[in-house]
Amino acid sequence: MGSFEGVVTTGIYCLPPCPGRPRAENIVTFASAAGAEAAGFRACHRCRPYRGDRKLASASELVCRAIDLIAAGALDEGDEVALAARLAVSERHLRRMFQEQVGATPDQLARSRRAHFARRLLDDTDLSVTDIAFAAGFGSLRQFNRVMVAIFRATPVELRKRRRRTDRLVADGGLALRVPVAEGTNVDRRLAQLARTAIAGVESATPTCYRRTIVLDGDPGVIEITTAATDAVRLVVHVPHIEGLIHLVARVQRLLVGHPWDSFEDDIRGIVSDSDVLDDLVTAGGVPIAGLRQFGLTYLFPTPSQLATADLTGIDIIGAQAIRACVRDNRRRESAG
Repeated sequence: MGSFEGVVTTGIYCLPPCPGRPRAENIVTFASAAGAEAAGFRACHRCRPYRGDRKLASASELVCRAIDLIAAGALDEGDEVALAARLAVSERHLRRMFQEQVGATPDQLARSRRAHFARRLLDDTDLSVTDIAFAAGFGSLRQFNRVMVAIFRATPVELRKRRRRTDRLVADGGLALRVPVAEGTNVDRRLAQLARTAIAGVESATPTCYRRTIVLDGDPGVIEITTAATDAVRLVVHVPHIEGLIHLVARVQRLLVGHPWDSFEDDIRGIVSDSDVLDDLVTAGGVPIAGLRQFGLTYLFPTPSQLATADLTGIDIIGAQAIRACVRDNRRRESAG
């Protein structure tokens, strides 16, 4: 049974439970919001399904991997043919799997994700319509307007006028966002876990607030995550530009369900188990950043290139050899892919 319900008499789809109570014979179910939209339904203005993060009830490993790649931006510049090639299947097979399990093509899913993210920005922030278009990954303002009208039956300007008074978030510096989390996520437990494993200078954490330095398109920044509600967190981003913000938010959502922020960083954590040694490694190889001391943050985590030339004399020989091997493996993966 699908997670989303479309009402054939109104052309609206909802995320149950919704205050509206249509007759059972008028309801059709969909596995995803993208599937409902592909069938011609628009999001309900009462339950606002675009504000949630409902995962597919069941999906194959192939489709799950494809969805993760789409979330990371695989279809921003590439196409379905390139996506299928990365998954070692044909485009036809990939589209068939998506139609069966998602109810929409990969392109339609990517379009739906961008539109839903943009709609949340229209609700929660005071960003201009133009800024929101590029933050959500749209290629142009014209494309943004066309997609929003197709999915929500209203222009971005009209949608902003409909936002509720309690939606708007304000931050003292930075951009505040309400980020939905997957159903069943224990945010408090995850934040406590991140606090226990925080790297000095790169991360600053308490059981209720997590901060870390990040790199966005080559420029340093900071994210702050705090609890907000059972189905969302409050994210404040301090970044010099917001193009492609949708992918940064997707990484935050993955972090909250147990994935590492960065795979290379996670590999190094696995090699260097002593927190003091790990802190020294960051000092030796990481890039110092200014202006963030008020957050307790002073470094970016070292990149493979930086660790390749870093002074590892404070680490035992076996650990140093493992780090060098990890750097080489990472470079090989980057060259291959």
